[in-house]
Amino acid sequence: MSEEEQAADVDADADADVAAETEPDESEPEPEVEAEDDDAETEAVSGAKLFGRWDVSDIEYRDPSTERYLVVTPVAHTAGRHAGKQFQKSEISVVERFINRLMQTEENTGKKQQTLNLVRESFEIIHTRTEENPVQILVRAVENAAPREETVRLKYGGISVPKAVDVAPQRRVDQALKFIAEGVQSASFKTPTSAEEVIATQLIGAANGDVQAYAVSQKEEKERVAAAAR
Repeated sequence: MSEEEQAADVDADADADVAAETEPDESEPEPEVEAEDDDAETEAVSGAKLFGRWDVSDIEYRDPSTERYLVVTPVAHTAGRHAGKQFQKSEISVVERFINRLMQTEENTGKKQQTLNLVRESFEIIHTRTEENPVQILVRAVENAAPREETVRLKYGGISVPKAVDVAPQRRVDQALKFIAEGVQSASFKTPTSAEEVIATQLIGAANGDVQAYAVSQKEEKERVAAAAR
């Protein structure tokens, strides 16, 4: 055997040894650190409670059409991370959406922390009065205050004609939150009644379907007008 052939055999053996060292050993299990971290994070989120007190894992929904848009999470302040995305408001907790809706007035614009504290205190009042989960009361109030029909204006030759139409589920939730917030504003502005008492009263009334509650009365009025325009 020539010197060149001997050198080629030595190089081939060296390459084979390097490849054997670099190949992973299939007998050794891969580390499961990432999987364990994911499981721990999931357990932490599932065990979290709204305001550190209210469980949001066993909420019941009576209206299947709005269930998709009534998201309930233990987070009540997302710092506007979904503000710039269209329709991402439906991914935010309904509790935070209610808080944001209460701020949409001239006097309370931007007072997120103050409104958050008012809702937290109103939840305590709701629990004292009803002995139920206040998050469940809020979900039921939104379901009862969501209108199913409304009217639109159609023009025929310059004449506007009202026409009854069905309301989309996402708009139903938007309208319900609007009615409840308007009821709280009208009942608490320049009155001796505290805001948290008014919030609790409006939510309990809407959850019970009481027509004396502002949100339910507005829903009934909107549906009555739509029924006349069929």
